[in-house]
Amino acid sequence: MKHTKQIRALVLVMFISLVMAPVPSLAKKAAQMIPASFSDLAKEAKPAVVNIQTVKTIQGGGRVFQHFFGQPFGNREGLEEFFAPFFNQQPQDRKEQSLGSGFIISKDGYIVTNNHVIKDADEIKVILHDKQEYDAAIVGTDPMTDLALIKVEAKDLQPLKFGRSSGAKIGSWVVAIGSPFGLEQTVTAGIISAKGRILGSGPYDDFIQTDASINPGNSGGPLLNMDGEVIGINTAIVRSGQGIGFAIPSDLAMNIIDQLIDTQQVSRGWMGVAIQNVTPELAEYYGIKDTGGVYVAKVYEDNPAYEAGIKPGDVIIAINDKKIDTSRDLTITVANLKVNETVDVTLVREGQEKIVKVTLGERPDQDPETLASSDAFDGFGFKFRPVDEQIASRLGYPAGIKGLIVTEIKPGTQAENSGVRPGDLLMELNRQRVTSNEEYLSLLDRIEKGRIAQLLFRRGNSHVFVVRFEK
Repeated sequence: MKHTKQIRALVLVMFISLVMAPVPSLAKKAAQMIPASFSDLAKEAKPAVVNIQTVKTIQGGGRVFQHFFGQPFGNREGLEEFFAPFFNQQPQDRKEQSLGSGFIISKDGYIVTNNHVIKDADEIKVILHDKQEYDAAIVGTDPMTDLALIKVEAKDLQPLKFGRSSGAKIGSWVVAIGSPFGLEQTVTAGIISAKGRILGSGPYDDFIQTDASINPGNSGGPLLNMDGEVIGINTAIVRSGQGIGFAIPSDLAMNIIDQLIDTQQVSRGWMGVAIQNVTPELAEYYGIKDTGGVYVAKVYEDNPAYEAGIKPGDVIIAINDKKIDTSRDLTITVANLKVNETVDVTLVREGQEKIVKVTLGERPDQDPETLASSDAFDGFGFKFRPVDEQIASRLGYPAGIKGLIVTEIKPGTQAENSGVRPGDLLMELNRQRVTSNEEYLSLLDRIEKGRIAQLLFRRGNSHVFVVRFEK
């Protein structure tokens, strides 16, 4: 009996010891995961990171001159007369220098950077980590993702390798290397704060957010994982915030860079549909189990989706085996597929799921929806917007008048030499009334190349005139 009590007491002591034993906290676990040093990674990667210096010519005094003395909306004759005595000479061109970063991806001199780093540059100079300097040439650019590929004539350079951004996890360590404020070979470290960020910069927004310090001059530099692989290209910051930087994911960049190396240009898959996210109301109406998928609001004629039989009102829920949850999913998925590739589009029509085969076309520089908006120039160099009562009143047009107001004229085009100016009202094209951008572009498309297009304009309350262009 005595031994039994001793055994029970010993068991109780052991149980209490186990219960009371300290359990490693999350903070301690996190501390154990912090790398002891980033020095080895930085030492290995820094020779592949370059400083990029550009020189570009700013014509006509630059943005400040254009802002104050350019072409404001409406009549500007009075302003020209007023300022003529003070600005009777043409503004002089000036040179503007800028700095950025990039990284080597091949031994023979291919370098990745941001498009905005080298855009419109007259001269591009690349400075290596050992201070060697090279003149660089532009191989190709992709403004829609802000990527650019340049090349220097050199051999035996030390390149970086791309890794898979899809495998990078939120909270994992990353290192950024670049030239913030021109301070070359600056190394900063942090974590991935978020993925799939949308900044509104374009249809392919899918940024990695990081708190690794990124500043002006870091643009085009690499974001590296702990294996020294490039999982992002640093490209944007929030100027009013700290510890908020954004990088283009490598999974998006690799396909684009490969195309630029092979063909010096980028082509993207294209279906030819206008889409929107499926709301809970749409999901209930169409009998969809959840709110995933995208609603087809419009199918453009003579485009791949139209030829495959996709209809307005269809809800696309998958491309091949990839589930589509949002409009952005569909845009990025299709864009990353090859032109002329045939894909299985799974959709819901009238509550029934079906698969339609679509042979993708090549995405145009501007899709039909964009061309029909006021944000694009037409083939002559005009940019229009429909007239409304407020604009008509301000410009002296009669109430209820219909047509398109000229909002901007592109330099170096037929429009610039036509005598038409911002504020004029387009009323007819080849004697046919126009009241919307879509209507105007549809009429324009029917005119054969080499034929004459007659545009009837009105200026102010009474002046009507015709401008003739050869298409």
